[in-house]
This record gives sequence, C-alpha cells and structure tokens, in this order.
Amino acid sequence: MRTLISTAFISLDGVVEAPGGEPGYRNAGWTFKDVEFLPEAFDIKGREQQEATAMLLGRTSYEAFSPVWPDMPEFADYKVMPKYVVSTTLRQNDLVSNWGDTTILRSLDDVAALKESEGGPIIVHGSASLNQALSDAGLIDRYHLLVFPLLLGAGKRLFSSTDKDTQKLRLVEHQAYANGLQKNVFDVVR
Repeated sequence: MRTLISTAFISLDGVVEAPGGEPGYRNAGWTFKDVEFLPEAFDIKGREQQEATAMLLGRTSYEAFSPVWPDMPEFADYKVMPKYVVSTTLRQNDLVSNWGDTTILRSLDDVAALKESEGGPIIVHGSASLNQALSDAGLIDRYHLLVFPLLLGAGKRLFSSTDKDTQKLRLVEHQAYANGLQKNVFDVVR
C-alpha cells in the first residue's frame, strides 16, 4: 500500500488558506509577510520532492498551482511526477499540457484504489477541502506540518470539524527554528 502524506503550511490555530499570497483571503501571504525566512526550516520541502512518487491535489489547488509550478525551478521534480486531481467537475481539456501526466479521480474510492496500487509515497499539497475529506475517510497516513507562530482567525482549515472518533498520531520528527516555525511530522496510528 502506498503512503499518503499531507503536507501543509499551517498557522498555530489551524489555518492553511493562501499561505503564498493567493487572492481573496485577508491574510494572504502569511508565510512570508510575517515570519523571517530561514532556509533550514524549509528543508523538508526539498525532501518531499525527492521522496514522493506522485502528487494528489484538489481541483482548486490544481487550478492555482498548475499555471505557476511547472516553470518554477524549485518544483522541477514535481513537473515530471504523475499528478492526480480529485474533482467531480474538472474535465480532461481543463488540464495544462506542460506539467506531466495528470489523471482526474472522481471520488475518495478512486483515491483509496490509488493507494492500493504499486508505487511509492503520494504527497498532497494545499487542497484544504480534500485534506479534510481524506482525513475523515482515514486515508491519510502521515502529516508534514510546518507550523507558523501566527493566529490567523478565519480561514480554511486543514482539519474538519466533523464529530468523529479520536484519531491518534505519533510524532516521528520535529524541530523548532529561531524564527518560531516548528516542523512536526506525524504518522497516523492505525
């Protein structure tokens, strides 16, 4: 079974919306506007590209990343990696042609089948709604969280507010940085 890894920039109060400055959110760009940049705090991002063998995205994140990431040298490994987009509305002709093989998945059952296929880890970037649905369905195996020392209040959250049984996590890697960022890697305990 393939490992499904959710990776996120997250505020201390759980917000993941518009970390890179995406329009429409009051605090857009909070990852670079309000916290000093320390390259070592982001080493995990390079490691993710080396370790992942596929990327999973929701439609909204795909539409935000696909016009930009293919031409960014810092995301070169993702360009050639197979991508899967979970969407009930996206059509094949909506996909960009310069970002490698992309497959549209229509349901969480399709994601579960992907996890059962041959191959290595699958990384999920952005995709707040998809992350919530994946977590609620018990499909996420690991979380890579860069926690920013900020309280943002309103905004899209990584975790749903669904009333469900406790889900235990095991901290397998952590580090705190001089700028207040914390790297926390958790495995989901089954």
